[in-house]
Amino acid sequence: MTTQTLMDSRDIDRSLDRLSLEIIERNHGIENLAIIGIHTGGVFLAERIHEKIVAHEQAELPQASLDITLYRDDWSLISQNPIVRRTDIDFQVEEKCVVLVDDVIFTGRTIRAAMDAIMDFGRPRSIQLAVLVDRGGRELPVQPDYVGMCVSAGGSERVDVLLAEKSGRDEVIIHEK
Repeated sequence: MTTQTLMDSRDIDRSLDRLSLEIIERNHGIENLAIIGIHTGGVFLAERIHEKIVAHEQAELPQASLDITLYRDDWSLISQNPIVRRTDIDFQVEEKCVVLVDDVIFTGRTIRAAMDAIMDFGRPRSIQLAVLVDRGGRELPVQPDYVGMCVSAGGSERVDVLLAEKSGRDEVIIHEK
């Protein structure tokens, strides 16, 4: 199995710096902004983006985590006993510009499920999407607003985002399935 490193810890941090500034710029500041990470990898990235934005703007910013397991259209195919994590949204999403954060976008199905889940909490002003890696291969018409890196990965390839919070190191790798 061949493995190639696409991003190391410095590349990831640099991309998150850029994504954070793009989010601030596009939204003309952080008023009515909220950052929501999708379990699991998106939560860690959302926390990092949140920290960078708060440090840059010197202001409070709502942040949350979202579990979309039961909103997926394929959850019964993945496992008979899906692992449901905690959704932690302790603010009103009404009239917020919500930035969903995930590690990798592929088919778009995770993001569709996340949008359905968000709508159960209310109607945000807008939903934007930030991803560390866009690997292409969409099955649904979903495009990220903020992208750390685009890579063309074939159907037999897998893109993994390893984050220090879970795996002990920061790295994006691509390898054959």
